[in-house]
Formats: sequence, C-alpha cells, structure tokens
Amino acid sequence: MTADLAVTAALQALADALDDLGAPAMVIGGIAVIARGVPRATLDIDATVWAERLDLEVALNVFGRHGFVPRVADARQFAEVHQTLLLRHLASGTPLDVSLARLPFEREALARATPVDFGGPTLLVANVEDLVVYKAVAWRERDRSDIERLLLANPGQVNVERVRALVTEFAAALDAPERVVEFDALLVRVSR
Repeated sequence: MTADLAVTAALQALADALDDLGAPAMVIGGIAVIARGVPRATLDIDATVWAERLDLEVALNVFGRHGFVPRVADARQFAEVHQTLLLRHLASGTPLDVSLARLPFEREALARATPVDFGGPTLLVANVEDLVVYKAVAWRERDRSDIERLLLANPGQVNVERVRALVTEFAAALDAPERVVEFDALLVRVSR
C-alpha cells in the first residue's frame, strides 16, 4: 500500500470511528495543514475529540472496531496522564494521535471546524486560525514552518490579534514567555 493510499484508508477508518464515537472531533496537525493549502509530507494523523464526557474504554473499543490498535501497553492509563490516545491503523500502519480536548479554546475550535473531502472520507478540520494556535502551542521547528506557510497560503483568514492573545495565554500557562516574542518575530517575517 502506498503512503497516500495508507493515509486515505486510515482517514476513512477515522471518519467512521468518529461518527460512531459521537463526540465533537476534528483533524489537526500535518493533515490539517495540507487540507488548508500548504503542500507538505506527513505519514501520520492527528485529531482531537471533545473529552468532557468521553469514556476512554468506550473510545478505545470504538477505535478498535475500526481497525485502530494502541501503540502503548496501557493506552487508557497513558491517555489519562498525557491526554492523548496513541493508536495505529492496523491495516495501513498509519499512526494516529487523538488528543483529548477539554479547554475552552478547544471547544471553540471544534465548533469552528469545517468539513474537508479527502478524496473519499470527509472529516472536520480545524480552520486556519485555530490551526495556527495549535501549532504555536506545539512550537517545534516544523510547527513554526507550518505557521509561516499557513499564513502565507491563507492571507486575510487569521485574526492576528485573537491568535496573539491565545498564544500569550498558552505561553503563560506553559511558562514560556519567550514564545510570544518568537511568535511576534514570525509575524514580522510573514508580513514582509
């Protein structure tokens, strides 16, 4: 199975699993960046699901019925500690990280997500503005590059004041005040 077919198969299984799960959910990460107009490679899928009333055993069973198996020995315990289900689509080998959303920002982002057709499966995907915030929280080199490319590919689709305020809040919570300075520098580079 080629990488494209593998990811498409995993996306279809994810769409079916999320339908069965019934909780608000969306795709984030590299697949979302691609869906929002930035060409890049990725071999995994990142999603988020509203977890306020989510039973992790039920969720693991639902994902299991759709071909996703845990990537760690005690997936439920790992998810309770790290707020992420680490799964793999067995048929394609595609890794899937499902973050457990509980924050007000995440609730808003889930409500703002829009459907994207992935050549068969259709899934809700974080909008550009919220995706920039997710990437600013992660803040790895790839994330910073994604932010720049998202902003350049989607002019006028980001309320920079809202995003900067959220980045400031998350930077304070993460005890990373330098992130705001670095984010501002990124915005300057993009505006040139």
